[in-house]
Amino acid sequence: MEATWKHEAPKLNIPMGLEWTDQFLMKVSELTGKPIPESLEKERGRLVDMMTDSHAWLHGKKFALWGDPDFVLGLTRFLLELGAEPTHVLCHSANKRWKKAVEKILEESPYGVHGKVYQGADLWHMRSLVFTDKPDFMIGNSYGKFIQRDTLHKGKEFEVPLIRIGFPIFDRHHLHRMTTLGYEGAMTILTTLVN
Repeated sequence: MEATWKHEAPKLNIPMGLEWTDQFLMKVSELTGKPIPESLEKERGRLVDMMTDSHAWLHGKKFALWGDPDFVLGLTRFLLELGAEPTHVLCHSANKRWKKAVEKILEESPYGVHGKVYQGADLWHMRSLVFTDKPDFMIGNSYGKFIQRDTLHKGKEFEVPLIRIGFPIFDRHHLHRMTTLGYEGAMTILTTLVN
């Protein structure tokens, strides 16, 4: 027997970063008729405080990132909220709608004007991008360690540090358990980026 629902499913972005977590919680509150808990309001305040404190460390820094479509979409948006510049945004398994969505996010921010989106490309392509248009940092899973190693072999001035966020992470103990969603996840990502 097929279930029938009397509600249209809301279209929401992944609750990653500040604004998209706000949107998610507002929609949950609207659908349930319940207020957002005070504990989450305090958590949001801590995130805003952290973002303000970290601005000097991240503003204008260039990032190359890769991963699963929703993760990369949310991370791109959060980097822009932080004043960082996602210059190379890559996803092997994404479709054309995803590419258009990321391009739209980049176009809406002054920090996204130099960003380029690569749909269907792999990490060999990312390696080429890192060597031809060097970012300050890479964000992605453990497979990026080979790109980082190659940059280091070229000399210290060519090194591009890898910030391990995403899936899979198999070469750092317990990082695969790191939360990336909601305000708490944004605080975890932010702490990882600045450290």
